[in-house]
Amino acid sequence: MTYETTIGLEVHVELCTKTKLFCSCTTAFGGEPNSQCCPVCTGMPGALPVINKKAVEYAVKAGLALHCTIAEYSKLDRKNYFYPDLPKAYQISQYDLPLCKGGYLDITVQGKEKRIRIKRIHLEEDAGKLIHDRSKTDTLIDYNRCGVPLIEIVTEPDISSPEEARVFLEKLKSVLEYIEVSDCKMQEGSLRCDVNLSIRPSGQKELGVRTELKNLNSFRSAYRAMEYEIQRQRNILESGEPIVQETRRWDDSRGKSFPMRGKEEVHDYRYFPEPDLIPIVLDRKWIEVIKNHLPEMPDQRKKRFTEQYSIPEYDADILTSSKYLADFFETCSTKYDNPKTVSNWLMGDFMRLMNERGKEFHEIPIKPDSLVELLRLMDEGVINGSTAKKVIEEMFETGDEPKKIVEEKGLAQISDKDQLESMVQRILRENSKAVADYKSGKRKAFASLVGQVMKAFKGKANPQMVIEILNEEINRI
Repeated sequence: MTYETTIGLEVHVELCTKTKLFCSCTTAFGGEPNSQCCPVCTGMPGALPVINKKAVEYAVKAGLALHCTIAEYSKLDRKNYFYPDLPKAYQISQYDLPLCKGGYLDITVQGKEKRIRIKRIHLEEDAGKLIHDRSKTDTLIDYNRCGVPLIEIVTEPDISSPEEARVFLEKLKSVLEYIEVSDCKMQEGSLRCDVNLSIRPSGQKELGVRTELKNLNSFRSAYRAMEYEIQRQRNILESGEPIVQETRRWDDSRGKSFPMRGKEEVHDYRYFPEPDLIPIVLDRKWIEVIKNHLPEMPDQRKKRFTEQYSIPEYDADILTSSKYLADFFETCSTKYDNPKTVSNWLMGDFMRLMNERGKEFHEIPIKPDSLVELLRLMDEGVINGSTAKKVIEEMFETGDEPKKIVEEKGLAQISDKDQLESMVQRILRENSKAVADYKSGKRKAFASLVGQVMKAFKGKANPQMVIEILNEEINRI
């Protein structure tokens, strides 16, 4: 039997404000446990919250970037639940009157465009962090993150596969980086998602029973968890058993999920208006000011890159997927008059080294001026392409300038004609069969001769000069 998959996402995004949502505690990541807390964010009796205006601005900015309608009147609510990561036993969130409604994000999967509708974006405070692996019997709690401002972006159940979900999340992350409302560092929990997933027999109109996968903090984990959950539900249905509506925890190291608890319904949270905070009333002119100051979005920048820099759409799509990458490319291209070469290096060696080292683009110690210098060293014949690849690896490790690396490691290209001629003549004498093969029409023999000359110079010979001299010397034979 074939099945259809239905997926809805709840994406939690920490906003990059300097202070928390209702108090003046810092939001900086990595502080000593429980060192960034106060009576407000730990819910002490008598402590009163005061809303952070910048967090409201960032939430509105995200809503506008995602084509939402912004509510001029909204309110905050108490969402009651009894877990130790929120010491006051409730979370200040938004229930029936969120800040943003009815947006969308267009994605392209396997050449087909699809619109994923966004049901709502609401503002809320983050919870603390439970630490389970320090003791066999106890759970530790760090409240530093408690009260950090979040937006929760809730999609309609428009996603039909893990691949669509992955593409949506990647594009959403890109949009949020472009508008600079979050650093989106998934390894620090700044961007994470819950997945609501169900399957049903193909053609059946009624949706299947959904399960929720909680707190997935990497695209890879989210994709693997969804693939696993589809197969798990399929196995249950084909055995004749019913799907249980529940919340599950994904263990990425073991490649499987485990039940956490029964899935809560809205009535379980007993929402009611937050009595300590007045409603949020926004001036329409203020919303328009935010809208008019939105930066160029990824799709707009992609179109401009193809037109302004004459690069293929494929290149532009990859380059604009990250604001950091797009900014780096554009800075280089204003200083080096060959944007396609810049694009090739960024999409080739840069991205390869990033993936090998598990780095995000903003963590790379190379500046645009350094890449431009490397490209100019090749243009000037100081180094060849093969050596440039070695130099850029060293740049990734140390952050040193390419000229310094070339000088200190003796990597300058050999372009002395007499020296090259002498070596070419020796290689030809030692490889008379390859010479004969080439003269009889076997083109690969020439490449073999070039390779042997380059090997003799440990890759530092000027390849263009090697080819020219080889041609000259072979024609004399």
